[in-house]
Amino acid sequence: MNGEIVLVGLIVIGLIGRSSIITTAACLLLVVKLLHLQRYLPTIERRGLEIGLLFLTLAVLVPFASGKVQLKDVAHAFTSWTGWVALIGGAAATYMNGKGLELLKVDPQLIVGLVIGSIVGIVLLRGIPVGPLMAAGITAFILKVLQLFADK
Repeated sequence: MNGEIVLVGLIVIGLIGRSSIITTAACLLLVVKLLHLQRYLPTIERRGLEIGLLFLTLAVLVPFASGKVQLKDVAHAFTSWTGWVALIGGAAATYMNGKGLELLKVDPQLIVGLVIGSIVGIVLLRGIPVGPLMAAGITAFILKVLQLFADK
């Protein structure tokens, strides 16, 4: 019963914050629980990130498939300073995602703070959730910076 209350609370928060993503996700999970389909929750947990990343990647690659991004645009990524910054940003983001995954393996209970922080970011800051790995990667970076200052 506790899980259902939390999901209803998330639905309310999503509605108040006008976050259709949180509202829809919480509704779907509530339906899974109410229909006694909990046996699928581990699969959703394990494969959900992959499926979400697949659709996110599809959305990002649509301009290539539709022809909006041409070969000259790809070349621009290697010949302009903004393109190089984007390349560095992409590499840094994937590195941080890896560090986030390492952090979650060592300290899995951090996921609670990451989820609540993501909800706060969606509702109050009008952010878009792209996954716990980036949030964990940023958390790992902040923890490393705080450790550096604590050691001094």
